[in-house]
Amino acid sequence: MFLLYSSANSHTRICVMLEKFHESVIERYFMVPFQTRTALLEGSSFDEVKKKIRLIYKKIEQKSRRRTYIRSAYFNKDKIFFDYFWHHLAQKNRKIKTKRLKLFPAALDLISNCRNQPASKENPNNTQELLHRFYGLTKEKSLFCVQIKEDKKTSAKYFMSVFAPE
Repeated sequence: MFLLYSSANSHTRICVMLEKFHESVIERYFMVPFQTRTALLEGSSFDEVKKKIRLIYKKIEQKSRRRTYIRSAYFNKDKIFFDYFWHHLAQKNRKIKTKRLKLFPAALDLISNCRNQPASKENPNNTQELLHRFYGLTKEKSLFCVQIKEDKKTSAKYFMSVFAPE
């Protein structure tokens, strides 16, 4: 179950209501999206978008000496590593890759500037990990979601995915 806050008076009523809803519905209505200053990337083909993303990613790579990372405002300027993002993206087909890569600059803006409370839950496959979902709006007001995985032992954080919820 996602972490939600409520007043003491309406606690039981809200708990009963939450049990009836699916978690994705709860996320959409209770999470405040962060308004980013970046737009979706232009480009219709995967190759066009990939070239633009490589330029953006290369700038981030040059700032870090070893593993590529970006600092997060919500996690008190902790490092968010990109290790899992590229592996996760490689498993998708070209159409989905293109859609997700178009959201990449907005995801970077959200990670580095957002201080909004994410939807957080334990990873159902591994209890040693937490999954954080941040919601954002692009400049064109399209909703997207950024998922960050946190290792409980080391408190290392990894950028997992960016996608537009359906």
